[in-house]
Amino acid sequence: MKKHIKYTTLFLLLILLTSCKTVVNEKKLKRERVDSKSEKINGSKSKMEVRYSCGKDDGISEFLNDGWIIVEEYSEEKICSWKSSPASENCDMEKDKGCKIIKPDKIGEEKVYLLEK
Repeated sequence: MKKHIKYTTLFLLLILLTSCKTVVNEKKLKRERVDSKSEKINGSKSKMEVRYSCGKDDGISEFLNDGWIIVEEYSEEKICSWKSSPASENCDMEKDKGCKIIKPDKIGEEKVYLLEK
C-alpha cells in the first residue's frame, strides 16, 4: 500500500512539473511572435511625438539632425506651476490641510511635435 501511494504522488508531481514547463514555453513563443510583428510594422515608418512645455529647452534640432521630419506642430496652454494660499485669515496650512487652496501660478505653452522618419 505504501508503494502505491509513493508511485501515485510521484506520478502526480511529474505531471504537474511537465505541464508547467509547456505553459512557460508557450508564453515565450507568443511574446516572440508579437515582437516580430511590431518590428515589421514599425520597419517601414517610425513615428514619434515630442513635447516641450513651459519654455524648457527646445531640443527639436537634435531630432531634425538625426533625420526626423516634422509632420505636424501645434501648441497647447499648460499650467507650469501651482501656488498654495490659505482659505481664510485664521487658517494654518501646516496643521489643517483642508483650508489650503491650490491655484495655478504660472501658465505657459506646451509645444507638441509629431515627427516621422
